[in-house]
Amino acid sequence: MPTIAATDLLSYSSVELEARFRSAPAGAIPDGPAEGIALLRTGTRLARPFAAWARTGWKGKTVDAAGGRLRNRITPFGVLAIPAAVREDASWIDGKPCIVLDYSRTSRVARWVRDEIREIEPGVYLGVVFVRRRRLPLRFALTFG
Repeated sequence: MPTIAATDLLSYSSVELEARFRSAPAGAIPDGPAEGIALLRTGTRLARPFAAWARTGWKGKTVDAAGGRLRNRITPFGVLAIPAAVREDASWIDGKPCIVLDYSRTSRVARWVRDEIREIEPGVYLGVVFVRRRRLPLRFALTFG
């Protein structure tokens, strides 16, 4: 069981989250469903309302590690959509290993998106988001198992 829950990350500053991501190993490519939480304006009073609002449309991701694929779970019903390829690669942030969630060849809707995740606690992955190679201030966490 992780010592830090994904919801705890809402109280971290963006500097603290950045340090956690940079110091974490890539971890193994996860497998199965993960609960997701959107992280924006963390460490402020806006973080929790934003996460709650985002949760109405995005529930998390389901990864097929053997197949190197994932699908996002969206809508209040958790519909599987918006596929991505999953692989280990070098991070655009620091060149160290990370797990890349690449939508460029799998999704017309999100083809400009690349997510990078690292395992910050057992079963808890912290993610960063790039759109058209530009990093967004949005982060997310995934909890597997």
